[in-house]
Amino acid sequence: MINNEEREETIDLAKLAGVVKRHKKPVAGIIIGCTVIAIVISLLLPKQWESTTLVQTRSAGKDGMAAADAAMGFNIGGSSSPSTDSYIELMKSRTVLNPIIDSMEWEDEKKKPDAEAFAKKYLKIENTKKTNLITVKATGKSPEEAQMISQAVVDNFLAMETDMNKETQSMLIKFLDERLVTAKQESDEAAQKLADFSKDRKVYSPEDQAKLALEQLAAYDKAISEMQAKQKSAQAQYDVATNKLGEQKSGAKAYNINDNSTVQSIRAQIVQKEVELVGLEQRYTDNHPSVITAREQLNELQNSLSEEVNAAVDSNAATLNPAQAELLKSQALAQAEASAASASETALQEKRDAKETAMGDFPDDVMTYMQLKRDSMIKDAVYQNLVKESEKDKIQEAMESMDIQIIDPANLPREDRPAAPRKKLIAAIGFVIGCLGAFGYSLVKYKKEEA
Repeated sequence: MINNEEREETIDLAKLAGVVKRHKKPVAGIIIGCTVIAIVISLLLPKQWESTTLVQTRSAGKDGMAAADAAMGFNIGGSSSPSTDSYIELMKSRTVLNPIIDSMEWEDEKKKPDAEAFAKKYLKIENTKKTNLITVKATGKSPEEAQMISQAVVDNFLAMETDMNKETQSMLIKFLDERLVTAKQESDEAAQKLADFSKDRKVYSPEDQAKLALEQLAAYDKAISEMQAKQKSAQAQYDVATNKLGEQKSGAKAYNINDNSTVQSIRAQIVQKEVELVGLEQRYTDNHPSVITAREQLNELQNSLSEEVNAAVDSNAATLNPAQAELLKSQALAQAEASAASASETALQEKRDAKETAMGDFPDDVMTYMQLKRDSMIKDAVYQNLVKESEKDKIQEAMESMDIQIIDPANLPREDRPAAPRKKLIAAIGFVIGCLGAFGYSLVKYKKEEA
């Protein structure tokens, strides 16, 4: 019984070939008909042309806050550059595409596509082989339209990036300028106090022993001023990130990075290394191996702090969009850097106070003079460091107006070479469908003859 069923289901290829031969006219007709229909369809379909623009992303920024512009088109500064995926998504945004859509003619305004539908139909934006190159391919009803769309996508994106970079950098400069006013006032007041004391007490130069002690304390004074400047700069970056998070109304909860045990451990190591470095600088020159090694170790610890902050925020910001996550990283890193600088300042101040206590036998006027001079030096150093920071950000603002560079501008496709419809491919598909139809027809005839 089973063998009979198997025999019935077996197709005799020789007989099937005979069926095809006997019915060659309808079989050939099916194949030719499907092929002709496919060719006609390819001729009736509207022609489309394709234009390509090639751009290259570039890394820029300063330590701590660069990746926010990957998702929002602005840069607060950072060691890591925005991902090409973020750039690609930004090129499909309404800000970039709506002006292009509005500039085109549509038969029915009601059927005018939105940015998402327009990107799906007219654009193909890809990262080339996982490099920092992005190709922007646009299709249009004419060579000129295809070229216009491709070039306009890049031009509109560059304009958006430029505006947002300038806005954010200007905000950072504004925060720093506010702190510059305060730092300048404190520096002037400290210098005036020193001048008044010198004039009243006729103390213009401490004794030789006091001079030596002042030189020994200078390293601590310099380090303390740097820590204070770091705190002010980090606070400015923290304020910018906080301000941007508030503008986005992201609903992200404040993240106290200083509660993280690993961050606390790294911060403690940074404080210890800062104190150790100041002690080494009192005994050796800047080119001494011990000083160089200590600085390298301090840089490694600071890099570890940045990486740990980013990892900690990533693990707690999975539900946020890329812009909010990167801003939260910037905010947390600024918080951690300010905390580390504050702790380092406290530790350095304790070391300095201990050395100053050992100078208790100095005359009172000499001690007062040293204290006033120290205060004046620190305030002036804070002001000078903030001036440098502000100038650096102004230069950065000028340099970072664009985050991508055009390598190949949009080409004008040849009129005689449309990208679609692909006539040969459509004809080949019609031929394949015809062959399948002819086979089905032959199989039906074969079954009827076998019945």
